[in-house]
Amino acid sequence: MIFKKQGRVQKSTGSWYSVSTDTEQIYQCRLKGVFRNKGIKTTNPIAVGDIVDIEIESSDNTGIITNIHPRTNYIIRKATKLSKSTHIIASNVEQVIIIVSLVQPRTSTGFIDRILATAEAYHIPTVIVFNKTDLYDENVLMQLHNLRSNYESIGYKTIQTSAITGDGLKNLKHILKDQISLLSGHSGVGKSAIINKIDPNLNLKTGQISDYHLKGMHTTTFATMFPLSFGGNVIDTPGIKEFGLVEFEKVALGQRFPEIRCLMKDCKFNNCVHLNEPGCAVIAAVENGEIAEYRYENYLNMLNSI
Repeated sequence: MIFKKQGRVQKSTGSWYSVSTDTEQIYQCRLKGVFRNKGIKTTNPIAVGDIVDIEIESSDNTGIITNIHPRTNYIIRKATKLSKSTHIIASNVEQVIIIVSLVQPRTSTGFIDRILATAEAYHIPTVIVFNKTDLYDENVLMQLHNLRSNYESIGYKTIQTSAITGDGLKNLKHILKDQISLLSGHSGVGKSAIINKIDPNLNLKTGQISDYHLKGMHTTTFATMFPLSFGGNVIDTPGIKEFGLVEFEKVALGQRFPEIRCLMKDCKFNNCVHLNEPGCAVIAAVENGEIAEYRYENYLNMLNSI
């Protein structure tokens, strides 16, 4: 006998998908063959967070995914090896939590801004978490203050945390409660460590930092959604080295930067991309210090990559 149910994809391992139903039952499902031939350009036709219909054999806990419901949003990037292909990191998320570190390993603002710009496309709220504050000296603490001040001035929420001292973890727990949150960041920035501190029941695998490159070693192989004991879900993602932009157009890139978006109407030309056009309000704002220079440089780097 076959039962039909609806559920949310919690984990993808390539050919099998773990699907959780409203009864919290987990079914291991495969994808119905027809979906593989629908011209889907992503490397993963189904992503963690997808709402799907499944058919289950009564004899075991395996099933077939027969339908994917329309996504309210998704976070997408270029696939790591196939530059023409794309990879959906997660879908139907309620907020993005970018875990960054200013030391061991240092997260570049370019990486932060690429994720922020991608989340802006679907108006997904984003929180920047500056982790490993127990390792920051006076110079790094000054950098932290400046970065937090700048990002907050353009509308982003920021917090600072440490899994060692417990700094900011209560605040982060409050942010995660009752939300579906995508956690993103480089390997080694401590995503799994701080989640384990907030919810020890999860016991996520953590990795050490490689001294040779001061980069993190991957501990998360596939994106996985975990239920939090205090309410909500977190999607832990594989450590990301780079974040290639997808579905961006040069003339619309400025819309993904809040401080540029509010000035675009003042530019002389409607199709201004804020590169070297005369009468550009954005360039003028950079020159007089209204827009942070590093944000504008990251904007130009993204513009060149589109």
